[in-house]
Amino acid sequence: MNTAPVQAPAPASNPLEDPHEPHWVSRAAFPLLTLMLVINLAGIFFALFYNNYWVAIPLMLTASHLMHGNLIGFHEASHGMLRKSRFLNEVDGVLIGLLSNTSFSLYRAAHQTHHAHLSSERDEEFWPFVDPKQPRWFRVVAAVAELSCGLYVTPMVFLRTFLRKNSPIRSKKVRRRIWNELIFIVGFWTVTVALVAYFGVWKYFLGLYLVPGFIAGNLQAWRKYIEHVGLTGSTIRSATRSIVADSIMGRIVSFSLLHEPFHGVHHQRAGLPHAELPLHRADLMPVHEDDHPPFPSYWHAFLHLLGCLKDPQVGAQWRRAGAQK
Repeated sequence: MNTAPVQAPAPASNPLEDPHEPHWVSRAAFPLLTLMLVINLAGIFFALFYNNYWVAIPLMLTASHLMHGNLIGFHEASHGMLRKSRFLNEVDGVLIGLLSNTSFSLYRAAHQTHHAHLSSERDEEFWPFVDPKQPRWFRVVAAVAELSCGLYVTPMVFLRTFLRKNSPIRSKKVRRRIWNELIFIVGFWTVTVALVAYFGVWKYFLGLYLVPGFIAGNLQAWRKYIEHVGLTGSTIRSATRSIVADSIMGRIVSFSLLHEPFHGVHHQRAGLPHAELPLHRADLMPVHEDDHPPFPSYWHAFLHLLGCLKDPQVGAQWRRAGAQK
């Protein structure tokens, strides 16, 4: 059994990636997705205004996918790679965090543990699945809760990282900023809900935000689980599911998710902008016995995940714990 720490392997030999620079469309994916989302929301508004729910409901579904793409933009901002301007990167991160009920500074600090301690017991992003001391029933309940109510449960996972005893977030400056962002989030939603109630515009609040946002939160949770849950390998390729879909629809999905499907590349090259991830797809090819080759679609990766949800685990520590029994 290989119990070596997770480490980024060397780039694959004989790379298959396109040697050219990414197309400007790929580099401009986030602003294009944001523009598409604004147009989509405008369509929902007018459909609701004229009480045409046959048009509004499909638009809510497409809006949820675009919101999911924006949530990945939140992830890119945490790496400082969403915008060239550091100020605009921070603004976008705080704004997306506000709409997804998550402190940007808190997410950034917790996400650092995910990269520094991938799938280990110190990976805060995947608690309780990284902790062999947590009972199976609790991990199953945690998975069901997050996969069915991600918009609210996922922020609680990060909040636990911040509030728990011996939190890895120790900087007083960072903790002060997190508190300020959390207070801002609570204040914003308190005022927003009060105004919605006062003016009686629940229909628009539900159609423009809550319904598509709730679905987007669940899509985010399912994608997060697809990327790591159920994998107990000790290398990046054995601890990560990646998707390489060469069909037209597969490329559209990858573009709309800021190439997050190339997730193993991101863990090997965390400082690489999202537009360049597909150029290093050859790095996803297995080099160890336990490594997982990339899946040809999210559907195949989803089916692989489903078999793991009856006992959700993350990390090689589960193998060690099993060997000690």
